[in-house]
Amino acid sequence: MDFAFSRRGLFQGTAAVGGALAAVGTAPGGPIQQVRAQKHPGWVFGKMTGAEALAEALVLEGVGCVYGIPGAQENELWDTLKEKGVPYLLVTHEFSAACMADGYARSTGRPGVLCVVPGPGVTNSLTGLGEALLDSSPVVAIVGDVANGEKAKPFQVHSLNQVELLKSVCKCVYPVQTVGQIAAAVRQAFVTAQQGEPGPVAVVVPYNLFIEAHDFRTPPPAVLAPTFDDAAFERALPFLADQKHRVGIYAGVGCMNYGTELAAVAELLQAPVATSVSGRGAISDCHPLAVGWGFGPHASEVAEKVFTGEKKHPAKSGVDTLLAIGVKFSEVSTGYYGNPQPKHVIHVDANHCNLGRVMKTDVCVHADAGVFLGRVLACADKLRRPEDKWLVNHIRALKADAAKQLCNVPQAKCGVDPLATVAVLRKVLPEDAMLFTDVSVTEHLAAEHFRVTQARTYFNPVDNQAMGWSVPAAVGAQRVHHGRTVATLTGDGCLLMSALEITTASREHLPVKFVILDDQAYHYMQMLQKPAYLRTTATILTHLDYKALAAAFGVAYTEVTSHAELEAKLRGAVCHDGPVLVRVATDYGKRKVRWVDAVRARYTKELTAAQKARFLARIGARAVTFEKDND
Repeated sequence: MDFAFSRRGLFQGTAAVGGALAAVGTAPGGPIQQVRAQKHPGWVFGKMTGAEALAEALVLEGVGCVYGIPGAQENELWDTLKEKGVPYLLVTHEFSAACMADGYARSTGRPGVLCVVPGPGVTNSLTGLGEALLDSSPVVAIVGDVANGEKAKPFQVHSLNQVELLKSVCKCVYPVQTVGQIAAAVRQAFVTAQQGEPGPVAVVVPYNLFIEAHDFRTPPPAVLAPTFDDAAFERALPFLADQKHRVGIYAGVGCMNYGTELAAVAELLQAPVATSVSGRGAISDCHPLAVGWGFGPHASEVAEKVFTGEKKHPAKSGVDTLLAIGVKFSEVSTGYYGNPQPKHVIHVDANHCNLGRVMKTDVCVHADAGVFLGRVLACADKLRRPEDKWLVNHIRALKADAAKQLCNVPQAKCGVDPLATVAVLRKVLPEDAMLFTDVSVTEHLAAEHFRVTQARTYFNPVDNQAMGWSVPAAVGAQRVHHGRTVATLTGDGCLLMSALEITTASREHLPVKFVILDDQAYHYMQMLQKPAYLRTTATILTHLDYKALAAAFGVAYTEVTSHAELEAKLRGAVCHDGPVLVRVATDYGKRKVRWVDAVRARYTKELTAAQKARFLARIGARAVTFEKDND
């Protein structure tokens, strides 16, 4: 069932769990029960407590790690997780638990799991769950609740309405009322988290149910076939078959599991492929038709030039038919909705609520990306185009020019240019390394310039822009990717949000490389504030002793203060066999960032005449004031 992000979706989900419970029955236990369990693999089967049934459900789902913090309402469950051999990781804050589960999900393609207590455990996790929701990441939150039933007392500790709190940041919430519902609710949550557009799902369990016993007969949940709109697909085919028009593909995270098919469709249609930020890695940047992320003035310059084309030369025209697959036209990935409008648009997505929302669209196809790509390939004889050697050579030349610029980043005056850090990180990290970026100016530089050649190796908190996400997300991924290199690219402001999670990496000897760009300011805000107000407000950060911080955290430390030592020290950090805190003294100088410039220009263009006049009057008055007014 494809659950919508709505109260109706909640009721549908609850009904699905109720139906599953009705199907399982309550036959008595005994030897026959054991025989039936052997005959029904994948069932939660037998007499057990609620905590045992929940742990068994997690085992059957193949959960690699549960992230969270025990509490009075869930101690029974955590003890049972240990008893059942379910891997877990103690974190320092529930925000981090949600981010770690998100990092697990994005890096594995399977739902990540967090386990939190009611009240502050829930409220602390909401930001991370919101990031997973807006970025289409499958997460399952196991949430304890206050006791229910006849013996339950009023005014219990943590008596917030957990279900209502979770609704706004979850795809669906399953409130459990009886112990017999626990296993079915958890199993269904894993299906819902992955079905249609992925997202977080919560299961809320009153803590008294963890110690109650029940004779479980819970089968695996039904999994419906992916949605596919045949009629819309047929309407889309003529646009793809018309060789008078050049097709360009815009691929999102919905294509992440279908890189081979995506590349094959691109070659079939001779279509350049741009991705959203979340979709980076769905096609290798080394593919001859891959052009980077986005296709407007905010994103990859290569992509913009290829998609726009040369108007004076019809043979070198740009894209006029856009095939958008598994992607939302969100504010960040479109640079404040700045993508140019092609002549024709075909939009394919597993969530019908995403279709045709921003771009003027000719055909909306409600379909899973993988199924759609497979159906296009099945029509190869009708759609195949001859090799476009000019296009391939044009893309190759543009990429070569971009590479030259990346190799010639100038030396910054008081530290390291952030683009140089991006370039050297790509040089010293293995191709299969995982890089977790954060909410900083450099996230846009990395999105454009950090070469990504494999799926699920580049990650960014895109649509909730949750500062501090990268540190716990990287730790969560490293916990289950043994032997893989994991690194962050984190601003100093973002570090302050979640720095204590580095102690988790230290305690567990998780060898994450925490690369911190330190300029002692919220530089992102400074870039937005200075042109508009001729001053900055609330953007100056404290000077931290990073060496002492690393020592306190129990991790290795290295410091980069100039371009000359950047590569050697980053390479040394990558080769170290434990966690490392790397401080890179960063000087943004006059570094241009396409995303920031494009968004500022678009925002200014949309101001009314009166709004522009007020801005100009204020700027004019402040331009003649010579006293420093920044803080």
